Amino acid sequence: MSDLPASPRFVVVGAGIHGLSTAYHLARELRTRGLGSGRDVVVLEKSEPGAGASGIACGVVRNNYFQPAMSELMQACVEVWESDPAAYAYNPVGYMALGPAVQESDLAATHERQERIGYRSTLVTGEVEVDAYMKRLFPDWRARGVTALLHEHQGGFAFNRESVLGLAGKCREEDVEILTGVEVRALELEGDGTVSAVETSRGRIQVGEQLVLAPGPWAKRFWAMLELPMTIDVRTPSGEVVRDRPMWTYWNLQEGEIAVDPAMFATADGGAPPVIHLDTDAPLSTDEGELLTDELWGIYYKRDRHGVQGGASPLVVDGEVELDPYPATTDVDPGFRDMWCAALSHAMSRFEGCRSLYKMARSGGVGAFTADNFPVFDYMRPNAYAILDSNHGYKMIGVGREVAKVLVGDHSSLLYPFRFERFATGDLHPVSHSPYPWS
Repeated sequence: MSDLPASPRFVVVGAGIHGLSTAYHLARELRTRGLGSGRDVVVLEKSEPGAGASGIACGVVRNNYFQPAMSELMQACVEVWESDPAAYAYNPVGYMALGPAVQESDLAATHERQERIGYRSTLVTGEVEVDAYMKRLFPDWRARGVTALLHEHQGGFAFNRESVLGLAGKCREEDVEILTGVEVRALELEGDGTVSAVETSRGRIQVGEQLVLAPGPWAKRFWAMLELPMTIDVRTPSGEVVRDRPMWTYWNLQEGEIAVDPAMFATADGGAPPVIHLDTDAPLSTDEGELLTDELWGIYYKRDRHGVQGGASPLVVDGEVELDPYPATTDVDPGFRDMWCAALSHAMSRFEGCRSLYKMARSGGVGAFTADNFPVFDYMRPNAYAILDSNHGYKMIGVGREVAKVLVGDHSSLLYPFRFERFATGDLHPVSHSPYPWS
């Protein structure tokens, strides 16, 4: 006899940032509209809250997106982070994006959009001007080849596991039931495409009204459960149709940490530093003078509880991936630690010689990216809503708030640009000059 609820109205799969945010905001929508309560919502999690990608995310919260739809959605997400910093373990220290000449127009367009939507930021252009701005904050700044800077005065970072646990607590306050140790193994589809039930490791759960899938990097597995095609045709904005493009590809996120006193990474006045993302085409060499690259490269870094944490552009993973929610390390590319530590030293003299302080840390992991590297938020079956974040996920805590509105019958203009139909209609998101697949 199964001990699972027989037929909850709303079944949410995944207790990461998206699943829990959706469950919490849905419970609030039901209660405030007089449509029900959190008792109508059940979350299924095969391990424990934050056991997957959300629990090892670097935690950066930013709005540095060249794509209008991403920027507008991220503004809503930052609003959610700012609504309860204590519960979400959120640190509103800001975010700085610095780039070479090739990225100036992208950063300027992003700043213009942020001004238009009321997102607070400062744009600085010119190599001399950028250097002076950075040296006022960090006197030892020495990065070369940087001609544009976008300083977001909102955003920052959050502590990953603590924020997930904060969301879980909010869910329980709304009487949402979070069932752990329940692995979803199959979905029962009816002739009309609706999902009638979920088969789990602890028995069968009938879907009363709607199913929400928030699988994170396990997106491809659930895509298969929904019996959706693994390759799709994609219409480009020019009208060209690219046939049989893989719907899913995997990228391994390159992230690490140096074990230093966190206080050594501070602003000139001793304050908490913003998150820094540096892209440049200046040659990158180790402290010993060995050339690592003379092409465009980039890193991001932030102060953490135990040192300085960050990463670089991810690597494409060939073939199938057996996803492990608890990777022992993320140092897949043997050259990553050399590159990242050299890049830290390139940026600030305080990090010179930091290579010996590099520490293997549980962060990053594998991300499942869509055909255009941007999220899909949509009904993929008549009663099955999928939150497929294409690894943009952790920072996008507000997606759950928007999904909750959709589940009770509203339209979300913020989620509409991320409908699956865009691949067929050619309404794709513009591509920036960033070396990252998510910018």
